[in-house]
Amino acid sequence: MFILLKSLARNLLLPPAGPLILAVVGLLLLSRRRRLGVALVVLGVGSLWLCSTPAVSDIFIHFAERYPPLDPSKPVDAQAIVILGGGGMRMAPEYGGWALDGEALERVSYAAFLAHRTGLPILVSGTREEARSMSITLSRDLGLPVRWAENQSGDTYQNARFSARILEADGIRRIILVTSSPHEWRAAHEFMGAGLDVVPGPVGSDIPHDYDLASFVPSVHGLHRSYDALYELIGEPTRELMSALHLRRQQAPDFRRVD
Repeated sequence: MFILLKSLARNLLLPPAGPLILAVVGLLLLSRRRRLGVALVVLGVGSLWLCSTPAVSDIFIHFAERYPPLDPSKPVDAQAIVILGGGGMRMAPEYGGWALDGEALERVSYAAFLAHRTGLPILVSGTREEARSMSITLSRDLGLPVRWAENQSGDTYQNARFSARILEADGIRRIILVTSSPHEWRAAHEFMGAGLDVVPGPVGSDIPHDYDLASFVPSVHGLHRSYDALYELIGEPTRELMSALHLRRQQAPDFRRVD
C-alpha cells in the first residue's frame, strides 16, 4: 500500500501531471479570482514548457547526478554486480518472450560490459517481471548467467534490503551497483544503509554540450529527463527524513562469511 501511494503521489506532483493540475485549478478560478487563476495557468503551462526543454532538464540532471562514471581503464574492487530494475520490460513477440528497452536495457547492457571485463557474478533486483526480463536478456542476448535474482522488491528501499539478505548468504559485502545516473546517489545510500560497500556504477551520465534553439523547444525526452531528475532531487531528502524518523530505516544484516 505504501509503495502504491508513493507512486500515486509522485505521478500527481511531478510533470506533466503536477503543472497540468495547477493550470486546471487556475482555469476553474478564472471566473471568481481572475488574477490568481491567470497566475496559476501561466505557472502551470510555463513550468510544463520549461521542464520539457532539453536545456532545463540538463540543469535538473546536473544537480541530480552526484557520482561520476566508472573509469573502465582502472580495476574495480568488488565481489558482485547488482543491477536495479527500471521498468521498460515487455512481452516481445519478435523475441518469443520477455525483452527490455529504454533505461532498463541500458543498465543491463552496461552491467554486461562490466561483467565481461571483471568476471564478477550478477544479481538482478526488482519486481518479478523486471527480474525475469533482466535475467532473460542477460542470458539470451548477452551470454551471461544470473547468479542471484531478487524479485520481490517494489522500490529502492526494498531493492537494498532484500538484495543484502541474498548476498549475505554468500558472504558478498562489496558490490558494483548499476542503475541510472540520477538514481545512483539515493540507491547507493540505501544499499550502504543495508550494510553493503558500494562502488557506484551509474549509467547514462550527462556530458557538457552546446545548446541551440532546439534546446529550448519542448520534447518528450526533455520531459522524461526532468521527471527522473526531479524525482531524485525530492526522493533523497525524503529518504533522509524517513530514515531519521525511523519510518523506513535500513537494518544492516549481520554478515558472516559462508565457506
